[in-house]
Amino acid sequence: MSRLCERCAQLLQDFVNCVRRLSAAIMEHLKECLSALSECCCLNRRRSRVRQLYEPVLLSHERKAAQEFLKHMETGIHKSLVGKESLHAMTVLAFSEVADFQESAAMYYVFLNQNLHTQLPPEFLEPYHPLLQSSDTVVQQVASSSLLHFLLEGNVSKELIVQVGLLEDILEMMESGDPVVQYNSCSCIMTLAISESNREAIRNARGIVPLLALAKSYEPRVQQSAVGAILNLTRSEKIRGILCQEGALPVLTLLLQSADSEIQYYSCASLSNIAANQEHHKAMLAIGDKFLLRMLVSLMSSSVQKVSSQACLCLNNMASSAEVRVDLLHMDIMPLVLFLLNSSNKEVRQASITLLCTMSHSPGNLDALLCEELLQHLAMLMRMDRANPVVVIHATCTIQNLSRPETIEIIVGSQCFEELLRSLLDPNKEEESLQYVATCLAELAKSDFTRKQLIKRKDEALMRCLVRLAARLEHRELSFQAATIIKYLSHTGRIAVDLKPFMKDVQAYLMNFLSHPELRFQQMGIATLRSLCEDPEFSEAITHGRLKEQLEQVRQQTEETQALLRTVISQTDSLNLKE
Repeated sequence: MSRLCERCAQLLQDFVNCVRRLSAAIMEHLKECLSALSECCCLNRRRSRVRQLYEPVLLSHERKAAQEFLKHMETGIHKSLVGKESLHAMTVLAFSEVADFQESAAMYYVFLNQNLHTQLPPEFLEPYHPLLQSSDTVVQQVASSSLLHFLLEGNVSKELIVQVGLLEDILEMMESGDPVVQYNSCSCIMTLAISESNREAIRNARGIVPLLALAKSYEPRVQQSAVGAILNLTRSEKIRGILCQEGALPVLTLLLQSADSEIQYYSCASLSNIAANQEHHKAMLAIGDKFLLRMLVSLMSSSVQKVSSQACLCLNNMASSAEVRVDLLHMDIMPLVLFLLNSSNKEVRQASITLLCTMSHSPGNLDALLCEELLQHLAMLMRMDRANPVVVIHATCTIQNLSRPETIEIIVGSQCFEELLRSLLDPNKEEESLQYVATCLAELAKSDFTRKQLIKRKDEALMRCLVRLAARLEHRELSFQAATIIKYLSHTGRIAVDLKPFMKDVQAYLMNFLSHPELRFQQMGIATLRSLCEDPEFSEAITHGRLKEQLEQVRQQTEETQALLRTVISQTDSLNLKE
């Protein structure tokens, strides 16, 4: 079973606690109710004369089922919770027109909720149809509650619920005037909508409009479950478009102002999923002249951490547009983002660094003073979450985005630069994190100032690390970026001294680069060799080694390619002249 979210887990726990408190009373009630009903000869007082002629046959059949059910509960229930006898009796009682009989069948499902620890047999879903369609509100309440419990516990396959046609019954219950029934039906849809196939089935069954209607309910729990169901539906791109067409955006935006933090969270997360597609941004920004942006910025300061985190993530999706980034800067969002970087909550820190990374793209108006303050906060975060790849990757990308001629010295002089180097040297770092760190350092190494600072360090561990990473051609991009840093450093003419202890390893990775099928690797190898050959020892080693042969082979291939190109260009020019 898919892992439940915090909201659903709490809902399930509340339900289980309630059932446990009532379990003894439920069994007693079932026995008393069925016993009395089985002996009663007049269950419905207001019947027509024609109807009364039919009653004895029907009631006799139902009384017999009730007696069998009662007998089974007293003698055989502990042997078989879901046996043929109980199924037959439940089916008869569930299809009865007598509300008390139906209620007894529904109550047995509640008993199963507490005692069944395996999958509910598919045939036991059949009695749910008449129970969910019952005209008796109590029957609908009890039946829908037990079905919800089965779904949350995983005793019933979510796909099977749709296959046997119970989805339509659940959707019809949304139109009930009873808030308990509405809540249970929305919660069932929320649980069913976890899978893509079920989301499609809900869409085809026209379940979106009723959910939007209940999202405006005055009952907080109904509203909460309806918006939770909408959130799971927004995981489908097709349904996002339909939601927008059906007017979901104004509804979800207004719900951001709800006093219920769960409703705020579900609404914010739904909008975040919708905002993942830039095609919806225009409609989202049109609501109340960018009212949505102002609400999301306000929710960043929420005391409920998951709401604050989700607001950052929604803004991050919106900020993929340069126009939105400018609007957010005018709303003075940066102090809020920097404040959240120091949050005690991991999810908030991750969400805020993700938003900061997006905001650091141009256009921006980050002056040197703000850049320096930003780097201070960023360095603190990188120290706190060194092992968190989400933080490492987004912090690294942020530094790279901030890298401009006027900010290079500020970056290299900051603690962030030290954290980048520390990350590169960390043997436990994942390949993806190392790739982003190496790419950022390669970008910084384009500057003379950065190269001078790195050469001054005479850091043997750093040189060894760069050579080792450059040799890891199985991780192609990481290898290329590490080699790029070495190439930039070799431009100074002084790095050869620091590389001499690893001369054989340098030659080995350069040999692999020269024989690599990608042209950029060959060019990188040639450019690095050209710089290193200025050192006599490297020049001697290259001249009398396999690298010389490989260079000659590359030269011949290049000449052959150039000759072919000249031939093709000449033929093309001739054809053009004839035309």
